[in-house]
Amino acid sequence: MTTLSFTAFSQVPDSLAVADSLEVAVAEEDMLFKEDTADFAYFALPSQLEYIPGDDDPGVLADRLACLQKNMPLVYNERIHAFINYFTVRDREYTRMMMRRKNLYFPIFEKALAKYGLPDELKYLSIIESGLNPRAVSRARAVGLWQFMSATGRHYGLNNDWYIDDRMDPVKATEAACRYLRDLYSMFHDWELALAAYNTGPGNVKRAIRKSGYKRTFWEIYPNLPRETRSYVPQFVAIVYAMNHLDEHNFFDEGEEMLPKYDTVEVTKFLHFETFASLTGTCLEDLQRLNPSIQRNAIPETSKTYTLYVPLNSKEKLLTNRYAILDSASKVGKKDLEVLAKNTEGSTYGRDRVNYKVRNGDVLGSIALRHGVKVADLRKWNNLHNNNIRAGQRLNIWLRQPPSSSTSAIASARTTKTPVAPVTIPGSKTYVVQPGDTLWDISKKFEGLTVEKIKSLNNLNNSQLKAGQKLIIGI
Repeated sequence: MTTLSFTAFSQVPDSLAVADSLEVAVAEEDMLFKEDTADFAYFALPSQLEYIPGDDDPGVLADRLACLQKNMPLVYNERIHAFINYFTVRDREYTRMMMRRKNLYFPIFEKALAKYGLPDELKYLSIIESGLNPRAVSRARAVGLWQFMSATGRHYGLNNDWYIDDRMDPVKATEAACRYLRDLYSMFHDWELALAAYNTGPGNVKRAIRKSGYKRTFWEIYPNLPRETRSYVPQFVAIVYAMNHLDEHNFFDEGEEMLPKYDTVEVTKFLHFETFASLTGTCLEDLQRLNPSIQRNAIPETSKTYTLYVPLNSKEKLLTNRYAILDSASKVGKKDLEVLAKNTEGSTYGRDRVNYKVRNGDVLGSIALRHGVKVADLRKWNNLHNNNIRAGQRLNIWLRQPPSSSTSAIASARTTKTPVAPVTIPGSKTYVVQPGDTLWDISKKFEGLTVEKIKSLNNLNNSQLKAGQKLIIGI
């Protein structure tokens, strides 16, 4: 055992030495709130009388943490002790659940962390984020094992729409989390600050640093951080301790949750889960557990190839009659889901995203009217809890894709109004952006032009334009 001096207990200022019971309560409530959007059946042994070791001696806990410390600081103080007590005494069932689930996802985490050269201890962070539940949803609508918000997820390549949410894909989300954690560490050069930024955003951590007089450690800026973030790093240290000292706290191996053995199928057309499960003799729940990112029990019709995880026995049956099974599963429920997708509040199905900068005098109602969308959709797309907006704020607006020329002709014949007809793309194949122009406006001015085509031709990563900018609109 490592011999520690009194300084091992002095990692936090005296004013913060007493654990805040409210922080523990808030953290507990947040963990219990995480929603599971799929009804997975997790087993638990009947409750029995058991011996629960009480609070350990601070010196013992500090020594154990020092022995665990490798690449990340694992300090001891009273706040961390409070969360160790939570995981090992107050909510032992939560810790048991993590014991049962960890082998489902830790191999994925360990492989990705090693790939990016990150500390292996970070695999425990997902326990704090989501309770190792790939379908966990927080109050703030953060989603998945690594609790990505929509905008941050998109920045790291995790797309989400009405059908599929990549934030719930264990492999894709873990890759994105590793890149995000790597970027945060490069920003702060301190793992405790990087973890705080993962929880609350780098902007809030930088603000706390400024308020503290530009101090540079987590415990020095601690009073200036949001309450949830103040408890985040102590929770992480506590769960690292608890998961590595289960025997000392009388936890016993009660088995583990397992996924069925699986293989993959490359899907290029619409696929209805229930029909596929019925025709291959597999269990619908197994398909759901193997593919947590699929939201509607169906894969949409897209130009991309989707990798579907299927139980091994269903893959064997699929090989005997692949064409007929996939053809049948591509027809059932398709039209019904498309109608539902287009009319569900906040749906982005069949729409192109444009970015709108709020101007003085704008209100959600006028913006919605101008773009032909609903106020409720605007609020959903931008995670707005009310109708308050401010000048300079940027809003995501999802606009329906322009109809084909034949559809436009039919629509024009049926209406009493004569809209301005799109013109042929000029010989110069270019267009100079005018004040107030959006990609959507420009796409409607010329025949055969779409928002995505403009983006592709001009290598645009977003929808921001400047007056006077020259765009390529044809080849």
